[in-house]
Amino acid sequence: MGKQIWKPGNMLYPIPAVLISVADKEGVPNLFTASWVGTVCSDPPMVSVSVRPERYSYHMLEETGEFVVNLTTKRLARAADYCGVRSGRDENKWERAGLTPVKGTKVRAPYVKESPVNIECRVTKKLALGTHDMFIGTVEAVLVDEAYMDENNTFHLDRAEPVIYSHGTYYELGAAVGKFGFSVKKKR
Repeated sequence: MGKQIWKPGNMLYPIPAVLISVADKEGVPNLFTASWVGTVCSDPPMVSVSVRPERYSYHMLEETGEFVVNLTTKRLARAADYCGVRSGRDENKWERAGLTPVKGTKVRAPYVKESPVNIECRVTKKLALGTHDMFIGTVEAVLVDEAYMDENNTFHLDRAEPVIYSHGTYYELGAAVGKFGFSVKKKR
């Protein structure tokens, strides 16, 4: 079998499905689901989120320059999907999705209490790219749920059952197939 040639498109899958929480200048919070997110730099730690300018939360990102990336889990999949198909213009998605906003520790945007990891960010750059604008944020704080810490104070995100997104479907992660450096590790 050969390979088919398709028109140019985004085929970088799977990708994370996260909840992005924001607040406007008056402190009114909103959240939305995003998959166009990623790591940008490790020092200083930076992440990106790409948002369409017509989205309700877009003006909040521009006004305050702050957002929180909230990782999603199997338990949060329904809420994440809901927040991706409904608009904060029309309803309070926090209430409808059964999520709890908590005041950020370093930013005004709230974080999602039910999320195992919350990454508080301050926008340092915005890039207009086409259908989406990319907001690059410096990580100001990372909060991790102690429920996933072991007796050695090691965090185990896998125990939270994180989900990923691929071509319109949410998936659980499968079994580990290796650990960083396993391909070159010397056998004893």
